[in-house]
Amino acid sequence: MNPKQILQHIAYRSAYAGLYIISLLPMKLLYAMGAIAYFLAYYIIGYRKEVVIQNIARAFPDKRYGEVHAIVKKFYTCFTAYFAEIVKSISVSTEVLDNKIVFENLELIDQYIASGRDVIACLGHCGNWEMLNFMPYKMQYDIYAVYKPLRSTTMNKLMIRFRSRFGMKLIPDRAVVRQILAKSSGPAVYLFLADQCPPMKEEKFRFTFLHQDTYFFSGMEKLAQTSRSAVIYLHITQLSKGNYKIACMPVCSEAVSMHEGEITQKYMNLLTENIKEEPYGWLWTHKRWKGSPSS
Repeated sequence: MNPKQILQHIAYRSAYAGLYIISLLPMKLLYAMGAIAYFLAYYIIGYRKEVVIQNIARAFPDKRYGEVHAIVKKFYTCFTAYFAEIVKSISVSTEVLDNKIVFENLELIDQYIASGRDVIACLGHCGNWEMLNFMPYKMQYDIYAVYKPLRSTTMNKLMIRFRSRFGMKLIPDRAVVRQILAKSSGPAVYLFLADQCPPMKEEKFRFTFLHQDTYFFSGMEKLAQTSRSAVIYLHITQLSKGNYKIACMPVCSEAVSMHEGEITQKYMNLLTENIKEEPYGWLWTHKRWKGSPSS
């Protein structure tokens, strides 16, 4: 290794060791640290607070000022608690997580896989979506999470290690087309977080989402149709603090039979239902729409 690689390796090993030690702390103490982070983020720093308030107000125009701010405060409370749970997942046992995460209707995926089809599992940044890293523990076939590599080599290696702990296979977004079309192995599941703002905006993939004109990624739908995959939506809700339900909902059994934009429309409808069920659970910090204040 050259000097730069050695330094990166040391930074990675040190960061992992530090986070692992912190993860051994009792969950109550980690939540207490999360509460401190909430106070700093909401009251002191105001982390993207303007963006969050405006996004929620625009998404729910029927809600009054007090209702909007109640959602904002609960969003920050949950957002910081999620980080505590993610840190704990670095060392927590599979038995503990198995009691905290309920998967519903996994039989739907089994059915599609048994028929020889890949499954595109689309979801949004709802609840603690990182808990999906536990999903491979519950299933007998390969599950890939499509991700965008981070610029920091150290942070990228940490992310891959944390997310792959229970068998999740991470695949860079630029490699997913080659991976799914090559079909070097049997059918598999591919997870797509498809609710971010796309870099390229296509008019055919512009919809009214939460009362606003919104562009969606076309890649998920186009890849599903090209690979003749089935498509499902993963509906994430918080049963109680630290406990989640992940329900598999059908979008289509064979994407190639759907009209252009139809899969994305169905995904958007299911995502909207997910957000309305728990409006505090979506990632409101992103500058998703034009006219949001600078982040």
